[in-house]
Amino acid sequence: MQTAEERYGMPENFLEIEIRAPQFHGAGRGKYVDYEIICNTNIPAFKLKKSTVRRRFSDFEWFRDALERESTRVNIPPLPPKVYFNNRYSDEVVEQRRIGLERFLQIVAGHPLLQTGSKILCPFIQDPNFSRDSY
Repeated sequence: MQTAEERYGMPENFLEIEIRAPQFHGAGRGKYVDYEIICNTNIPAFKLKKSTVRRRFSDFEWFRDALERESTRVNIPPLPPKVYFNNRYSDEVVEQRRIGLERFLQIVAGHPLLQTGSKILCPFIQDPNFSRDSY
């Protein structure tokens, strides 16, 4: 019979990705929102067990394009749609985008081929000094 610890202990491999705490920066045409990405995992492909970074939507666009170029065998899901209207910074629009980005990141981060084959997946999710220019 299993002990309670065996039954309810930490799963062998776990990956939790959460996107939260949107922050507004700048003003006028230079205004943008970035999001906090929190990652908790014990999957060996990820260098850190716990990490927190911030990324903006344009970073996600670059990341998705880079994943598509890098891994032709994996179907990369779409990002939430870009919003071009005056209400793009409304609480509702920002929250819908946050939910869509979180779903996107959970799918790509959880894909075994990307975990082992991507050079940009882990740095994008975990490196606070991540720079597009490095890839």
